Amino acid sequence: MEPAPRHQCLIYEGSPSRNLPALAALARQKLQENYRCLYLNSPPMVAGMKSYLAAAGVDVAREIAKASLALSSDRGHLVEGRFDVDRMMHTLEDALLQALNQGCTGLWATGDMTWELGPQEDFERLLEYEWRLEEFFRKHPELCGICQYHRDTLPREILRQGLLTHPLLFVNETLSRVNPHYVAAESFTDEATTNPELDAMIQRLCQTR
Repeated sequence: MEPAPRHQCLIYEGSPSRNLPALAALARQKLQENYRCLYLNSPPMVAGMKSYLAAAGVDVAREIAKASLALSSDRGHLVEGRFDVDRMMHTLEDALLQALNQGCTGLWATGDMTWELGPQEDFERLLEYEWRLEEFFRKHPELCGICQYHRDTLPREILRQGLLTHPLLFVNETLSRVNPHYVAAESFTDEATTNPELDAMIQRLCQTR
Protein backbone atom coordinates (compact mmCIF):
# COMPACT_ATOMS: atom_id res chain seq x y z
CA MET A 1 0.00 0.00 0.00
CA GLU A 2 1.25 3.51 -0.83
CA PRO A 3 2.26 5.36 2.37
CA ALA A 4 0.17 8.38 3.34
CA PRO A 5 1.61 11.72 2.14
CA ARG A 6 3.77 13.42 4.76
CA HIS A 7 5.28 16.20 2.62
CA GLN A 8 3.22 19.30 3.41
CA CYS A 9 3.18 22.88 2.15
CA LEU A 10 2.30 25.98 4.14
CA ILE A 11 1.59 29.02 1.94
CA TYR A 12 1.02 32.21 3.89
CA GLU A 13 1.22 36.00 3.81
CA GLY A 14 1.89 38.60 6.48
CA SER A 15 4.26 38.24 9.38
CA PRO A 16 5.99 34.82 9.58
CA SER A 17 5.60 34.94 13.37
CA ARG A 18 1.86 34.33 12.92
CA ASN A 19 2.69 30.70 12.11
CA LEU A 20 4.72 30.09 15.25
CA PRO A 21 1.87 29.09 17.61
CA ALA A 22 0.67 26.35 15.23
CA LEU A 23 4.18 25.14 14.41
CA ALA A 24 5.19 25.10 18.07
CA ALA A 25 2.06 23.14 18.98
CA LEU A 26 2.81 20.61 16.25
CA ALA A 27 6.47 20.34 17.28
CA ARG A 28 5.37 19.71 20.87
CA GLN A 29 3.08 16.92 19.65
CA LYS A 30 5.88 15.37 17.58
CA LEU A 31 8.29 15.50 20.52
CA GLN A 32 5.70 13.66 22.61
CA GLU A 33 5.52 11.05 19.82
CA ASN A 34 9.31 10.60 20.10
CA TYR A 35 10.18 12.41 16.88
CA ARG A 36 13.29 14.52 16.55
CA CYS A 37 12.21 18.03 15.51
CA LEU A 38 14.22 20.29 13.20
CA TYR A 39 13.27 23.93 12.65
CA LEU A 40 15.19 26.02 10.07
CA ASN A 41 14.67 29.76 9.84
CA SER A 42 16.21 33.18 10.49
CA PRO A 43 17.68 34.00 13.94
CA PRO A 44 14.66 36.13 14.99
CA MET A 45 12.27 33.33 14.02
CA VAL A 46 14.37 30.73 15.86
CA ALA A 47 14.21 32.92 18.97
CA GLY A 48 10.45 33.22 18.55
CA MET A 49 10.05 29.46 18.11
CA LYS A 50 11.94 28.89 21.37
CA SER A 51 9.55 31.22 23.16
CA TYR A 52 6.42 29.60 21.75
CA LEU A 53 7.72 26.11 22.51
CA ALA A 54 8.41 27.12 26.09
CA ALA A 55 4.93 28.66 26.35
CA ALA A 56 3.52 25.35 25.07
CA GLY A 57 5.20 23.51 27.93
CA VAL A 58 8.33 22.23 26.18
CA ASP A 59 11.56 22.18 28.19
CA VAL A 60 13.53 23.65 25.31
CA ALA A 61 16.98 23.45 26.89
CA ARG A 62 16.44 19.81 27.88
CA GLU A 63 15.19 18.79 24.43
CA ILE A 64 18.10 20.54 22.72
CA ALA A 65 20.57 18.85 25.10
CA LYS A 66 19.01 15.48 24.22
CA ALA A 67 19.34 16.33 20.49
CA SER A 68 15.59 15.76 20.21
CA LEU A 69 15.14 19.38 19.17
CA ALA A 70 17.25 21.40 16.73
CA LEU A 71 16.45 25.06 16.13
CA SER A 72 18.86 26.36 13.52
CA SER A 73 19.67 29.33 11.32
CA ASP A 74 22.62 27.53 9.77
CA ARG A 75 22.99 28.00 6.02
CA GLY A 76 25.67 25.42 5.42
CA HIS A 77 23.68 24.14 2.46
CA LEU A 78 24.45 27.34 0.54
CA VAL A 79 27.47 27.65 -1.76
CA GLU A 80 28.59 31.26 -2.16
CA GLY A 81 25.12 32.33 -1.13
CA ARG A 82 23.36 30.08 -3.64
CA PHE A 83 21.04 27.20 -2.84
CA ASP A 84 22.69 23.79 -3.26
CA VAL A 85 20.24 20.91 -3.59
CA ASP A 86 22.77 18.19 -2.79
CA ARG A 87 23.91 19.88 0.41
CA MET A 88 20.33 20.47 1.54
CA MET A 89 19.43 16.84 0.94
CA HIS A 90 22.51 15.70 2.85
CA THR A 91 21.45 17.94 5.76
CA LEU A 92 18.07 16.22 5.92
CA GLU A 93 19.51 12.74 5.44
CA ASP A 94 21.98 13.30 8.29
CA ALA A 95 19.24 14.68 10.54
CA LEU A 96 17.03 11.66 9.86
CA LEU A 97 19.90 9.22 10.43
CA GLN A 98 20.76 10.90 13.73
CA ALA A 99 17.12 10.69 14.82
CA LEU A 100 16.89 6.98 14.05
CA ASN A 101 20.28 6.25 15.65
CA GLN A 102 19.17 7.86 18.90
CA GLY A 103 16.04 5.73 18.98
CA CYS A 104 13.52 8.30 17.78
CA THR A 105 10.40 7.34 15.85
CA GLY A 106 11.58 9.60 13.05
CA LEU A 107 12.24 13.19 12.03
CA TRP A 108 9.80 16.08 11.73
CA ALA A 109 11.31 19.06 9.91
CA THR A 110 10.09 22.46 8.82
CA GLY A 111 11.81 25.42 7.22
CA ASP A 112 10.92 28.67 5.49
CA MET A 113 11.89 28.56 1.82
CA THR A 114 12.79 32.27 1.75
CA TRP A 115 15.48 31.60 4.37
CA GLU A 116 16.58 28.27 2.94
CA LEU A 117 17.02 29.59 -0.61
CA GLY A 118 19.49 32.20 0.62
CA PRO A 119 20.30 35.85 -0.06
CA GLN A 120 20.96 35.22 -3.77
CA GLU A 121 17.30 34.17 -4.15
CA ASP A 122 18.34 31.24 -6.31
CA PHE A 123 15.04 29.72 -7.43
CA GLU A 124 16.45 27.87 -10.42
CA ARG A 125 16.67 24.46 -8.72
CA LEU A 126 13.58 24.65 -6.53
CA LEU A 127 11.58 22.16 -8.58
CA GLU A 128 14.47 19.70 -8.53
CA TYR A 129 14.74 20.08 -4.78
CA GLU A 130 11.04 19.57 -4.11
CA TRP A 131 10.86 16.50 -6.35
CA ARG A 132 13.94 14.96 -4.75
CA LEU A 133 12.49 15.78 -1.37
CA GLU A 134 9.18 14.10 -2.23
CA GLU A 135 11.06 11.00 -3.39
CA PHE A 136 13.00 11.01 -0.12
CA PHE A 137 9.73 11.25 1.83
CA ARG A 138 8.33 8.29 -0.08
CA LYS A 139 11.40 6.17 0.64
CA HIS A 140 11.51 7.06 4.34
CA PRO A 141 8.18 6.76 6.18
CA GLU A 142 9.96 7.97 9.33
CA LEU A 143 10.15 11.48 7.83
CA CYS A 144 7.43 14.13 7.90
CA GLY A 145 7.53 17.88 7.54
CA ILE A 146 6.34 21.22 6.22
CA CYS A 147 7.84 23.55 3.60
CA GLN A 148 6.86 27.16 4.30
CA TYR A 149 6.25 29.52 1.36
CA HIS A 150 5.91 33.22 2.18
CA ARG A 151 3.75 35.00 -0.38
CA ASP A 152 5.19 38.40 0.52
CA THR A 153 8.79 37.42 -0.26
CA LEU A 154 8.59 34.81 -3.03
CA PRO A 155 7.68 35.31 -6.72
CA ARG A 156 4.29 34.11 -7.91
CA GLU A 157 5.92 31.42 -10.07
CA ILE A 158 7.67 29.97 -7.03
CA LEU A 159 4.44 29.91 -5.03
CA ARG A 160 2.80 28.05 -7.91
CA GLN A 161 5.64 25.54 -7.97
CA GLY A 162 5.32 25.07 -4.23
CA LEU A 163 1.62 24.36 -4.58
CA LEU A 164 2.18 21.88 -7.41
CA THR A 165 4.85 19.84 -5.64
CA HIS A 166 3.25 19.03 -2.28
CA PRO A 167 0.64 16.28 -1.74
CA LEU A 168 -0.70 17.92 1.42
CA LEU A 169 -1.54 21.50 2.44
CA PHE A 170 -0.92 22.50 6.05
CA VAL A 171 -3.74 24.52 7.59
CA ASN A 172 -3.00 24.30 11.32
CA GLU A 173 -1.63 21.87 13.91
CA THR A 174 -4.77 19.73 13.72
CA LEU A 175 -5.73 20.05 10.06
CA SER A 176 -4.08 19.24 6.73
CA ARG A 177 -5.86 18.92 3.40
CA VAL A 178 -5.17 16.82 0.33
CA ASN A 179 -3.81 19.12 -2.36
CA PRO A 180 -6.00 18.88 -5.50
CA HIS A 181 -3.29 20.61 -7.56
CA TYR A 182 -0.44 18.25 -6.71
CA VAL A 183 1.43 16.96 -9.77
CA ALA A 184 3.96 14.14 -9.52
CA ALA A 185 7.35 14.76 -11.11
CA GLU A 186 6.77 12.25 -13.87
CA SER A 187 3.51 13.99 -14.87
CA PHE A 188 4.73 17.59 -14.65
CA THR A 189 4.63 19.89 -17.68
CA ASP A 190 5.47 23.59 -18.02
CA GLU A 191 1.79 24.22 -18.76
CA ALA A 192 0.89 23.10 -15.24
CA THR A 193 2.31 26.32 -13.78
CA THR A 194 0.07 28.49 -15.97
CA ASN A 195 -3.19 27.19 -14.52
CA PRO A 196 -5.03 30.29 -13.19
CA GLU A 197 -6.70 28.14 -10.53
CA LEU A 198 -3.35 27.99 -8.73
CA ASP A 199 -3.46 31.69 -7.89
CA ALA A 200 -7.02 31.36 -6.62
CA MET A 201 -6.00 28.47 -4.36
CA ILE A 202 -3.00 30.41 -3.05
CA GLN A 203 -5.28 33.33 -2.25
CA ARG A 204 -7.71 31.05 -0.36
CA LEU A 205 -4.89 29.46 1.62
CA CYS A 206 -3.57 32.86 2.66
CA GLN A 207 -7.03 34.03 3.69
CA THR A 208 -7.54 30.83 5.70
CA ARG A 209 -4.35 31.54 7.61
